[in-house]
Amino acid sequence: MGMCGAIALALPGAGGASWRYVAGRVLYNLGRLTTYAALGAAAGLLGQSLRLAGWQQSLSLLSGGLILLLVAVPERYLGGAASMLGLAGLLGQVKSKLVYFYARPSLGAFYTTGLLNGLLPCGLVYLALAGALSAPGVAGAAGYMALFGLGTLPLMLGLSLTGRLVPGAWRGRMRRAVPVLATVLAGLFIVRGLGLGIPYLSPRLGRVATGPKAGAPPPATVRYCHGPVAAQ
Repeated sequence: MGMCGAIALALPGAGGASWRYVAGRVLYNLGRLTTYAALGAAAGLLGQSLRLAGWQQSLSLLSGGLILLLVAVPERYLGGAASMLGLAGLLGQVKSKLVYFYARPSLGAFYTTGLLNGLLPCGLVYLALAGALSAPGVAGAAGYMALFGLGTLPLMLGLSLTGRLVPGAWRGRMRRAVPVLATVLAGLFIVRGLGLGIPYLSPRLGRVATGPKAGAPPPATVRYCHGPVAAQ
């Protein structure tokens, strides 16, 4: 509410038909969810590659560490980080397109505005993507981010429809609660990654089966109905 509420409050089309007013704001939020799911799929692809490289247990620790880093770094520095990564030009194009579609109150423009809004720098989205790295597979990470978006939907849609759903003082309190909740989430990821043998919370991860080590005894003979055959 504190980070994205201003855009939701300023959506155009207030003077049109009532069904178009509601439909436009629903499409705007569906556009955000679509982008979140796509970003989650990208994070899941990266996480899957790291798991295949043998980083399965370290991945949860990495997610927790990234969340703690995002909590520690002030949000005003996130734009500078984007510039360091060479994303400043891309973000500039996104903002330019956002302004273009923002001024056109068609239903397609509302959905496109939501798509582009999902690409803007946002600390909460970064926190969710850090968690999506540890989700099981590409589809699991996309679903993780889609559920994150659904969690924001009731208040964001209500705010865009009413304009005064949550008083300004409460928005500030909710924003101050974000670092606390994010730190708890980071702690859960780190505890899970440590593999402490706690059921569901921190289970021990089994080792991935590999080929025989150098100097190991040859495999035992496997007996079949037609006689012994050496295992390959």
